[in-house]
Amino acid sequence: MPDIISTTEEFVTQLLTNELDPNFLYHNLRHTQRVVKNTKELLDNCNLKDKEKETIHLAAWLHDTGYTTGINEHEAASCEIARKFLSKQGYENEGIQDICTLIMATKRQHEPKNLAEEIIRDADASHLGQSSYLETSEMLREELSLLGVADLSPKQWRNANIKMFQTEHRFYTDYALNTWQKGKDKNLKKLIKNRKKRRKTLKKEELKVQLKNKSPERGIQTMYRVTMRNHLKLSDIADTKANILLSVNAIIISLLLTNLIPKLDNPSNDYLIVPTGIFVLFSITSMIMSVLATRPNVTSGEFNKEDVKDKKVNLLFFGNFHKMKLTDYEWAIEEMIKDQSYLYSTLTKDLYFLGVVLNKKYNLLRWTYTIFMIGMILSVISFFVALQFYGPERVLSIPT
Repeated sequence: MPDIISTTEEFVTQLLTNELDPNFLYHNLRHTQRVVKNTKELLDNCNLKDKEKETIHLAAWLHDTGYTTGINEHEAASCEIARKFLSKQGYENEGIQDICTLIMATKRQHEPKNLAEEIIRDADASHLGQSSYLETSEMLREELSLLGVADLSPKQWRNANIKMFQTEHRFYTDYALNTWQKGKDKNLKKLIKNRKKRRKTLKKEELKVQLKNKSPERGIQTMYRVTMRNHLKLSDIADTKANILLSVNAIIISLLLTNLIPKLDNPSNDYLIVPTGIFVLFSITSMIMSVLATRPNVTSGEFNKEDVKDKKVNLLFFGNFHKMKLTDYEWAIEEMIKDQSYLYSTLTKDLYFLGVVLNKKYNLLRWTYTIFMIGMILSVISFFVALQFYGPERVLSIPT
């Protein structure tokens, strides 16, 4: 009776399109159409009479119409809608009862009693074996959340699906077992793989948290790192300043040696000896102090095992180990790494002694710049005084 099937299709399409809550993201017209399609596929591969095929076909169209009245007891509601509709169409009562029986067979955990029920159940659950299962499953999770039935996290939903795959659902018909079971097994593997992947991710995150809790706080590590970087920058700045003074004074002395000092052997230039001497003296003093500020101080470069055990040696400074054998230094580093307090005590000592060196450098630089400044001032004043009172004009004006 193709007319009743076409009429039913039109009725269900209109009903689900106009009266179904839009929050039904999964149990909607698309789901019904998919079930009908898969029902046809199963019927084409089963040896049943035309009347039986029609009954199953109609049940597939009508099995979820009850969702238009609500989610609770929707199978019974679907049966009621089916009775009213089919009765109006003049469908026989026995056939209506068979259709309602098949609709009730789609209820969860129902065990099918005959081939017709097996077909309708396999068609209703055919999405489990489809490649689009993960997407349709996610729509079902969202639907349950929107309808207030269950608000499950992705992890809870994945675990519930795995349990359902392994302990609850199975295909019944030979065609479904031969055609859809492989897809179902693949989907189960994907779910398990995702769960394992998520567990690995969680383990890594837990390990990071554990390591973070065991290690010093990030603020302490940042403090050491920033302080060390600042110390090194300040040391580099001090060396740069000292090099500038060295260069400037070297240029000054070079100019004096080539231009001024050769002229001092002339008696008429005797008045320049004192200013030149002051200039040279302060320049040389500035150079010496600049060299002292940048001159490295290397220690003995050796330590013994007792120094390491007593935590007396700073293994982070090359001056304490540059004469040691590689094996001895590796052993000492391993010992230091094992003891967290020794490690951070060493870092603290390294920062401290860097600070001591910086203090020495900057004190020398301060005196060097001060001496250079005083020398420049005194030299200029002395040259001015010498030219003013003892210059060539003054010498020539003295009576003989």
